[in-house]
Amino acid sequence: MLGVLIADIFGPDIIVVLLLAVLLLFGGSQLPKLARSLGSASHEFKKAVEEGSKGNEAEQDKPDTANNKPAE
Repeated sequence: MLGVLIADIFGPDIIVVLLLAVLLLFGGSQLPKLARSLGSASHEFKKAVEEGSKGNEAEQDKPDTANNKPAE
């Protein structure tokens, strides 16, 4: 879906120019390292989001006893 949004915002000519600029900035030997680090960062982010959503579901299932104070 993100690829479709980028293609809608930028035309194919701009995407090619951006890719060439990245190639010139980082060099051909650094691109696989850059792609690998971006992939692992994306994987870690997705893992953290899934763990966070599981934690939120578990908290919602527990009754809220912290705010139950005796009447004075």
